Amino acid sequence: MPSLVSRGRGRRTINEINMVPFIDVMLVLLIIFMVTAPLITPSMIDLPSIGKAAKQPDQIIQVILGKTEDILELKINDKTSKLPLKELASAVKAAQNKPAAGGAAANASNSAVIISADKSVKYESVVKVMDTLQRAGIQRVGLSVQMVN
Repeated sequence: MPSLVSRGRGRRTINEINMVPFIDVMLVLLIIFMVTAPLITPSMIDLPSIGKAAKQPDQIIQVILGKTEDILELKINDKTSKLPLKELASAVKAAQNKPAAGGAAANASNSAVIISADKSVKYESVVKVMDTLQRAGIQRVGLSVQMVN
Protein backbone atom coordinates (compact mmCIF):
# COMPACT_ATOMS: atom_id res chain seq x y z
CA MET A 1 0.00 0.00 0.00
CA PRO A 2 1.48 3.34 -0.97
CA SER A 3 2.30 5.75 1.86
CA LEU A 4 0.31 8.79 2.27
CA VAL A 5 1.84 12.19 2.82
CA SER A 6 -0.13 15.12 4.05
CA ARG A 7 0.94 18.44 2.68
CA GLY A 8 -1.21 21.34 3.05
CA ARG A 9 -4.72 20.70 1.89
CA GLY A 10 -4.90 17.09 0.63
CA ARG A 11 -3.25 13.73 0.79
CA ARG A 12 -1.07 12.47 -2.07
CA THR A 13 0.58 9.08 -2.64
CA ILE A 14 4.32 8.67 -3.15
CA ASN A 15 4.95 7.17 -6.58
CA GLU A 16 8.46 5.82 -5.98
CA ILE A 17 9.75 2.26 -5.95
CA ASN A 18 11.29 1.13 -2.71
CA MET A 19 14.78 -0.14 -3.65
CA VAL A 20 15.78 -1.54 -0.24
CA PRO A 21 14.25 -5.05 -0.73
CA PHE A 22 15.83 -5.30 -4.19
CA ILE A 23 19.26 -4.39 -2.82
CA ASP A 24 18.84 -6.89 0.04
CA VAL A 25 18.07 -9.73 -2.37
CA MET A 26 21.02 -8.83 -4.60
CA LEU A 27 23.41 -8.76 -1.64
CA VAL A 28 22.21 -12.19 -0.46
CA LEU A 29 22.71 -13.61 -3.96
CA LEU A 30 26.19 -12.08 -4.14
CA ILE A 31 27.14 -13.71 -0.84
CA ILE A 32 25.78 -17.09 -1.99
CA PHE A 33 27.80 -16.94 -5.20
CA MET A 34 30.95 -15.85 -3.37
CA VAL A 35 30.67 -18.79 -0.96
CA THR A 36 29.85 -21.45 -3.58
CA ALA A 37 32.32 -20.37 -6.30
CA PRO A 38 35.46 -21.77 -4.59
CA LEU A 39 33.68 -25.09 -3.96
CA ILE A 40 33.12 -25.79 -7.66
CA THR A 41 35.97 -27.89 -9.06
CA PRO A 42 36.99 -27.14 -12.63
CA SER A 43 36.59 -30.13 -14.93
CA MET A 44 39.42 -31.29 -17.17
CA ILE A 45 38.73 -32.10 -20.82
CA ASP A 46 41.01 -34.56 -22.59
CA LEU A 47 41.12 -33.29 -26.17
CA PRO A 48 42.54 -35.51 -28.92
CA SER A 49 45.75 -34.45 -30.56
CA ILE A 50 47.64 -35.40 -33.67
CA GLY A 51 49.75 -38.52 -33.34
CA LYS A 52 47.71 -40.26 -30.63
CA ALA A 53 46.85 -43.19 -32.89
CA ALA A 54 48.18 -46.50 -31.59
CA LYS A 55 49.23 -47.64 -35.05
CA GLN A 56 49.90 -45.60 -38.16
CA PRO A 57 47.80 -46.55 -41.21
CA ASP A 58 49.29 -49.05 -43.64
CA GLN A 59 47.76 -47.30 -46.62
CA ILE A 60 46.64 -43.71 -47.14
CA ILE A 61 43.93 -43.04 -49.71
CA GLN A 62 43.52 -39.39 -50.62
CA VAL A 63 40.30 -37.95 -52.05
CA ILE A 64 40.87 -34.55 -53.68
CA LEU A 65 38.03 -32.13 -54.41
CA GLY A 66 39.03 -29.63 -57.06
CA LYS A 67 37.27 -26.51 -58.23
CA THR A 68 34.81 -28.67 -60.18
CA GLU A 69 32.99 -30.31 -57.28
CA ASP A 70 31.32 -33.09 -59.30
CA ILE A 71 34.61 -34.75 -60.35
CA LEU A 72 36.84 -36.15 -57.61
CA GLU A 73 40.45 -37.31 -57.79
CA LEU A 74 41.40 -40.50 -55.97
CA LYS A 75 45.10 -40.75 -55.14
CA ILE A 76 46.41 -44.18 -54.08
CA ASN A 77 50.17 -44.86 -53.92
CA ASP A 78 50.95 -41.85 -56.19
CA LYS A 79 48.44 -43.04 -58.81
CA THR A 80 45.67 -40.54 -59.48
CA SER A 81 42.33 -41.33 -61.11
CA LYS A 82 39.28 -39.14 -61.67
CA LEU A 83 35.78 -40.37 -60.85
CA PRO A 84 32.30 -39.06 -59.94
CA LEU A 85 30.99 -39.02 -56.38
CA LYS A 86 28.64 -42.00 -56.82
CA GLU A 87 31.59 -44.27 -57.73
CA LEU A 88 33.80 -43.05 -54.88
CA ALA A 89 32.69 -45.51 -52.18
CA SER A 90 33.17 -48.59 -54.35
CA ALA A 91 36.58 -47.38 -55.58
CA VAL A 92 37.79 -46.75 -52.01
CA LYS A 93 36.50 -50.16 -50.86
CA ALA A 94 38.34 -51.82 -53.76
CA ALA A 95 41.52 -49.88 -52.96
CA GLN A 96 41.35 -50.94 -49.31
CA ASN A 97 41.10 -54.60 -50.26
CA LYS A 98 44.04 -54.48 -52.72
CA PRO A 99 47.52 -55.47 -51.50
CA ALA A 100 49.56 -52.53 -50.23
CA ALA A 101 52.85 -51.39 -51.75
CA GLY A 102 54.85 -53.55 -49.32
CA GLY A 103 53.25 -56.74 -50.67
CA ALA A 104 51.05 -57.49 -47.65
CA ALA A 105 47.30 -57.26 -48.02
CA ALA A 106 45.96 -53.96 -46.69
CA ASN A 107 43.62 -54.37 -43.77
CA ALA A 108 40.46 -52.34 -44.48
CA SER A 109 40.34 -51.13 -40.88
CA ASN A 110 43.96 -49.92 -41.03
CA SER A 111 43.59 -47.87 -44.22
CA ALA A 112 43.04 -44.15 -43.77
CA VAL A 113 41.04 -41.99 -46.16
CA ILE A 114 41.99 -38.30 -46.21
CA ILE A 115 39.80 -35.69 -47.86
CA SER A 116 41.61 -32.67 -49.34
CA ALA A 117 39.70 -29.79 -50.88
CA ASP A 118 40.45 -26.62 -52.78
CA LYS A 119 39.86 -23.46 -50.75
CA SER A 120 37.10 -22.33 -53.12
CA VAL A 121 35.06 -25.55 -52.68
CA LYS A 122 31.89 -25.22 -50.61
CA TYR A 123 31.97 -26.93 -47.24
CA GLU A 124 28.74 -28.71 -48.16
CA SER A 125 30.59 -30.66 -50.87
CA VAL A 126 33.26 -31.79 -48.41
CA VAL A 127 30.60 -32.99 -45.98
CA LYS A 128 28.83 -34.83 -48.83
CA VAL A 129 32.01 -36.74 -49.66
CA MET A 130 32.61 -37.55 -46.00
CA ASP A 131 29.01 -38.71 -45.58
CA THR A 132 29.24 -40.93 -48.68
CA LEU A 133 32.37 -42.61 -47.33
CA GLN A 134 30.97 -43.12 -43.84
CA ARG A 135 27.68 -44.55 -45.15
CA ALA A 136 29.71 -47.06 -47.16
CA GLY A 137 31.22 -48.31 -43.89
CA ILE A 138 34.70 -46.81 -44.24
CA GLN A 139 36.03 -46.36 -40.72
CA ARG A 140 38.96 -43.92 -40.82
CA VAL A 141 37.92 -40.77 -42.66
CA GLY A 142 39.70 -37.50 -41.94
CA LEU A 143 40.24 -34.01 -43.33
CA SER A 144 43.55 -32.72 -44.62
CA VAL A 145 44.87 -29.59 -42.97
CA GLN A 146 47.06 -28.65 -45.93
CA MET A 147 45.68 -26.55 -48.77
CA VAL A 148 45.46 -28.05 -52.24
CA ASN A 149 46.49 -25.72 -55.07
